[in-house]
Amino acid sequence: MEIDGIISAIVIGVVIGVLGRLVVPGRQRIGVLWTILVGIVAALIGSAVAAAFGVADTDGVDWVEWLIQIGLAAVGVTALDRAKSHR
Repeated sequence: MEIDGIISAIVIGVVIGVLGRLVVPGRQRIGVLWTILVGIVAALIGSAVAAAFGVADTDGVDWVEWLIQIGLAAVGVTALDRAKSHR
């Protein structure tokens, strides 16, 4: 992954974090910054997973990569919310 890929993953990570949070039902007890950080991590890991499966670079919009990233963000938001609620 090159520097422009990392920068775009961070920018897209903000959007991914918000979308991941919207996918999770109910109210989450984590802040916006945690949501953004989860989205960035999900975007980076999702890009790597999509590249491993060969679906990262397609013609047009990479819908499969987006779905992987949003799914990972939803899992991350849920895990972080549960970890914070048990404290």
